[in-house]
Amino acid sequence: MRALQSENIDEYIAGFPAGIRAILEQVRVTVKEAAPDATEAISYGMPTFILNGNRVYFGAFKKHLGFFPTPAGVESFEKELSAYKTGRGSIQFPYAQPMPLALIKKIVKFQMQRQKSSIKKSKG
Repeated sequence: MRALQSENIDEYIAGFPAGIRAILEQVRVTVKEAAPDATEAISYGMPTFILNGNRVYFGAFKKHLGFFPTPAGVESFEKELSAYKTGRGSIQFPYAQPMPLALIKKIVKFQMQRQKSSIKKSKG
């Protein structure tokens, strides 16, 4: 259930049925709110947000939304993510459950703060 190769996030989202489009748009808005300075892109065929080299990806799959915040983004929220299937740097949020937008926002903010901290350390 993947959209064909997309040039941008609008095109990616448009390639899915209405219910999935609504979820993708909610996640997109949530990530934008958590990382307002991030740049939108398509990478690995998925919506991607980039800030200072840090990337957060998400994508629509048949039964879940895949969210890819890097391994640290998953490990740091292990307790909050215990109800979801996770892998190294990936989380599966089933469509059959409400999308945990507050948790997604928390993870993105953590990732962006982590990136800012690593940049400060490398400069100082």
